[in-house]
Amino acid sequence: MAWRHPRPHVSRRRRCHMRRPVAPCRKGVRRRVQAGFKSPSRDRLVSALALSHPAVPMAPAVPLALLAVGLGLGLALPGCDYPTHLWCSSREIAVACQAESRCANLSHPTAAPVQLSLYYESLCPACRGFLVQQLFTTWLLLPTDVLNITLVPYGNAQEKNVSGKWQFQCQHSSEECLGNMLQACLMHEAENFTTYFPVIFCMESGSSATKNLKACLQVYAPQLDAGRITACAQGELGAALMHRNAQLTDALDPPHKYVPWVVINGKHTDELQAEAQSSLLRLVCQLYQGDKPEACKDTESPKAGAVCRR
Repeated sequence: MAWRHPRPHVSRRRRCHMRRPVAPCRKGVRRRVQAGFKSPSRDRLVSALALSHPAVPMAPAVPLALLAVGLGLGLALPGCDYPTHLWCSSREIAVACQAESRCANLSHPTAAPVQLSLYYESLCPACRGFLVQQLFTTWLLLPTDVLNITLVPYGNAQEKNVSGKWQFQCQHSSEECLGNMLQACLMHEAENFTTYFPVIFCMESGSSATKNLKACLQVYAPQLDAGRITACAQGELGAALMHRNAQLTDALDPPHKYVPWVVINGKHTDELQAEAQSSLLRLVCQLYQGDKPEACKDTESPKAGAVCRR
């Protein structure tokens, strides 16, 4: 499999071996913790954030005089109880007033966003590389209505019920279980994706995905309480959230064989996975059915990616 991200140094003796250059993290194999990526400066992230919400010019208004002439001098049609200046204010009104062809702002209905679900684990090197270098970058570059992302931190972990309480064993040690729970609790506490995703990006791109929660919150979500999130991860709520992620992961069809495991518009195929890890921006731009945003006009050539196999 071709390489899709800058290669971190990993010993040949590491069981989670690299396959050109990082091997997928497979289930049932315990791994040593891999150091993460250095977080980019806040200024660079803020600059990139500005690209994710480009100004959208308003559609040209239809002159009322022309609209009135074209539609019988503005006379109301049967089922049209709206004045002429409101006929292009929504598609429903335009249909009722038979004005669709004259409403330039309604000529291209809004397309549904591309749906992407990422099943991953917090310390898998390939997961961290994909989230930091592909997923977060793509999210920054595209308007918010083009891509909808769901994050499920669990990956190749295993769970068991002991005396009514859920216990978890993770592929890259107990620290990974903590990282998974911290991120699950962060999502639960923040609720808003635009709030918690930059924090998760910060956690995954730093040297430790578990010890930099407070620092990442200070930069990207100072309104959130690190103490509450940590207490959640160490308590029954964190275990319940992880159990839910375990159920979501176990329900995958086809079952996941490695992480990161990417599901796009409800489907997972080897082809979609390879394209997502090669150039996620290119893939999303190809799948999006609406008017292509500016970021789609010059997508880079595909690069190979890596996975952590079960």
